[in-house]
Amino acid sequence: MTALVYWLDMAGVIVFALSGVILACRSRMDPFGMLVLAAVTGIGGGTLRDLVLGLRPVFWVSDPTYLWVILATVGVSILGFHYIHRLSRVFLPLADAFGLALFTVIGTHKALQLEAPGVVAVLMGLLTGVAGGMVRDVLARRVPMVLRQEVYATASIAGGVVYVALATLATPPGLAIALALAVTLGLRLAAIHWRLSLPVFAWVTIRPAPREGAATPVRPKARVKLIRPGRRQGGKDVHGSGGNGDHA
Repeated sequence: MTALVYWLDMAGVIVFALSGVILACRSRMDPFGMLVLAAVTGIGGGTLRDLVLGLRPVFWVSDPTYLWVILATVGVSILGFHYIHRLSRVFLPLADAFGLALFTVIGTHKALQLEAPGVVAVLMGLLTGVAGGMVRDVLARRVPMVLRQEVYATASIAGGVVYVALATLATPPGLAIALALAVTLGLRLAAIHWRLSLPVFAWVTIRPAPREGAATPVRPKARVKLIRPGRRQGGKDVHGSGGNGDHA
């Protein structure tokens, strides 16, 4: 079981590091910038998780293999830059989805191994899955996906809840990991394919219809309105450019 979790963790680092490399290429960064984005995406979430859980040293300090894997990933990406760049529009959202699923399960599993409460384990899975991508997007001057209305953090939370529930029911570890991965990945890929989003709260201005013969014009009113995905407000799509277009 320990070996399975370790190799899943390593796979997540590779996939997330690739997403960092691709975003660095799209942002026209130099090789050092590619390395920075790959590193913060690959090990950033796990580092914060270990710090919150009070683990010293953090995982990549005690096992530098993670650093070598990131270096190798960046090196291979530079050599195959043209091929990776052509796949970036499709590969970036897919790589991010796989990384989210893998890291969510890894973070939840590690917290449970330390006998953390179930709700804390779910939050640790969420932190492991989204924190690295948040730092990556901020460095690339993008609004992090987790802060938008996309089904992103929701998929991570759902996967963490499933894993905690299955672990509580004494489900075989391999089956629990597979089902939690499937839930997280399935929700995230469905959100990418069908552009599923959560409703958003927007500050809108409502202009009442003019009253005939009124002495003074009716003043517009401002209020907070719940806007469902796909609705248009003021001639603009409040959903924004989310979904596949935002990842491309």
